[in-house]
Amino acid sequence: MKKIIYILFAVLLITSCGGKIPANAKTDTFHVSGNCGMCKKTIEKSLKVDGVFDADWDKKTKMITVKYDPATITLDGIKNKIANAGYDNDGYKADSSAYENLHSCCKYERNPNK
Repeated sequence: MKKIIYILFAVLLITSCGGKIPANAKTDTFHVSGNCGMCKKTIEKSLKVDGVFDADWDKKTKMITVKYDPATITLDGIKNKIANAGYDNDGYKADSSAYENLHSCCKYERNPNK
């Protein structure tokens, strides 16, 4: 059953991108702070931009996997967009005002030394 779901997801992903995932598409995984399902929605929504084909943040591991076109958006640009949404990651610390605008359940423990 899981195999069928993965196949359907892959087909949906390809068709939602118009079938135009370039050959040079990259996949990267990195840490993003967050707590809950609402965080997942906000983090992933922040990457609904040109050049990002898929973004999946895992609440347990605090890791996000992104598939993107490096000719359209850089990994640095992706990390910056997540920080602009209020979430610290291994590239950027979120602006304090963006962090403060997060819902109370989404306010993760911040590292003051970062």
